[in-house]
Amino acid sequence: MTAISIIGTCGMAAAIGGLAARAGHTIEVVARDPAKGQVLAGQIGTGATTGPIGAAPVGDLVIVAVPYPAVLDVVKGYGEGLSRKILVDITNPIKSDFRGFLTPEDSFGAREIAKVVPADAHVVKAFNTQNSDVLVAGSVEGRRLDYSSPATTRRRGRVSAFIDSLGLRPMDAGPLTMAWTLEHACMLVLGLLTHSVKHPNFAIGINILG
Repeated sequence: MTAISIIGTCGMAAAIGGLAARAGHTIEVVARDPAKGQVLAGQIGTGATTGPIGAAPVGDLVIVAVPYPAVLDVVKGYGEGLSRKILVDITNPIKSDFRGFLTPEDSFGAREIAKVVPADAHVVKAFNTQNSDVLVAGSVEGRRLDYSSPATTRRRGRVSAFIDSLGLRPMDAGPLTMAWTLEHACMLVLGLLTHSVKHPNFAIGINILG
């Protein structure tokens, strides 16, 4: 099993942490507010620990689960503490009115994160197109949820294996440039939620025919 560090205490941090703990992974929760970190670690259970923000994460695989407006400062604060780590970026750089993105027009969130981490860190985009309630629900009618994971290098294979261990279906979407598409896919999800489906209990997936 893998040592996982989760930066943040949002609903997705809780959902991923809970699934990972049940799959036998070792979990470290890192939070600006130590009390919130302790609460989440207790919620995850199975020996989950807490760590101070800014200290080198224990896990080789680091889930970045903070709001996008804060993520660059948070990541930069670790400096060389993220050297050789695999960072799983679950953020979505979407404006609060859902009418655009917070990133430069020629870039995307995962690329902006990759710019500020050590050169030997590896950024992977995943988990950004499903909400936490759907993630916790897991399979639907016997079918596993789909999670795409584009990355800078072949390290996305490590993330795919992690996703598979959670009982989900990993889908390799190619290099990190595909994260742009996944971030736009989240905008599609928000549009469907707001204008069509009207509730968060749905997921976008892939049917493989034949």
